Amino acid sequence: PAVAAPAAAYVMYAQTGNTVFLSGHIAKKDGKPWVGQLGKNMATEEGKQAARAIAIDLMATLQAACGGDLNRVKRIVKVMSLVNSTSEFTEQHLVTNGASELFGDVFGEAGKHARSAFGVAQIPMGACVEIELIAEIA
Repeated sequence: PAVAAPAAAYVMYAQTGNTVFLSGHIAKKDGKPWVGQLGKNMATEEGKQAARAIAIDLMATLQAACGGDLNRVKRIVKVMSLVNSTSEFTEQHLVTNGASELFGDVFGEAGKHARSAFGVAQIPMGACVEIELIAEIA
């Protein structure tokens, strides 16, 4: 997919040395924010699908940061996931697996990463999930 334009006053990625920091990407469905709250009107599996969709968008941004060549990715270093969820919902880690598993499928060992997954009360535009990423590139 094409790299999305920022929704506010930031850039989609910043690079220092061989480290690339990707800004948070929200889940989108049919080109619009994928709205919902886990534990209220979304189940874990749908959240996992949203996280996978974000991973695809993150890879498009990472590809742009690599000058169009994903083979330059040496390692996905860290993923941070924010899951719009009720206070009772406790499966943020399973939702985030949707992204982590795809990174492993695409990059193999280089796709294995450190990770944090948080439950939050709200995400911009009501999106169900937001994920940011740090990668090392050649």
